[in-house]
Amino acid sequence: MQTSSNTQSQGLLRPAVMLFVLLSVITGLVYPLLTTGVAGVLFPRQASGSLIERDGQVVGSELIGQSFGSPGYFWSRPSATATMAYNGAASGGSNLGPTNPALAQAVQERIAALRAVDPANAAPVPVDLVTASGSGLDPHISPAAADYQAGRVARARGMSEDAVRELVRAHTDEPWLGLIGDPAVNVLRLNLALDRAAPEPRR
Repeated sequence: MQTSSNTQSQGLLRPAVMLFVLLSVITGLVYPLLTTGVAGVLFPRQASGSLIERDGQVVGSELIGQSFGSPGYFWSRPSATATMAYNGAASGGSNLGPTNPALAQAVQERIAALRAVDPANAAPVPVDLVTASGSGLDPHISPAAADYQAGRVARARGMSEDAVRELVRAHTDEPWLGLIGDPAVNVLRLNLALDRAAPEPRR
C-alpha cells in the first residue's frame, strides 16, 4: 500500500514540475522577449524610453520629470522619490497623510520658494506645484500651473507674456479622444521650446 502511494505521488509530481518549468520559460523568458521585440519594431521610440534629444544629445524622457530651479524655466511638480528627486528606480510618494505636519511644512516651503522667485505674483498657487504625485515622476503640470509661472518666465527671458503663454498652449496635451484624462503640459518639452525661442540670459 505504501509503495503504491509513493508511486502515485511521484507520478503526480513529475508533470507538476514539468508544467512549472514550462510556464516559467514561457512567462519569464519567451513572452518578455517577444513583447520587447515586437515593441522595438512597431514602437521603437517608446520602447527605448521615449527619450528626448537636443543637438544629438539625450536630455531626458518625456515620461519622467526633471528638476528645474532657474526663474527662466517652468518648474515641475515636486518629487518625493527616495535618495533624489525623479528617481526612476524608486518611484513612489512621501506617504504623508493630509494631516501630517511634515506635509504641511513641505507645502509651505514650496509656496515660499515660488513666492520668493516671483514676489509680485499674488495669484493662488496651483496645488500641483506644491504637492508630489503618487509616483513622484510626473513629467507634466496642469495648464493652470504653467500659467501661474508664465509671467516670471517671460521676464527672465525678455519675452512677452503672450508669447510664453502661446508656447504653453502649443505644448498642452489634450485629453485622449477629448474624453480621457485632463489637459497637461510636458515641462521638459516646454522648456526646450523656450530655449529655442529665447535662450535664457546668463547670470
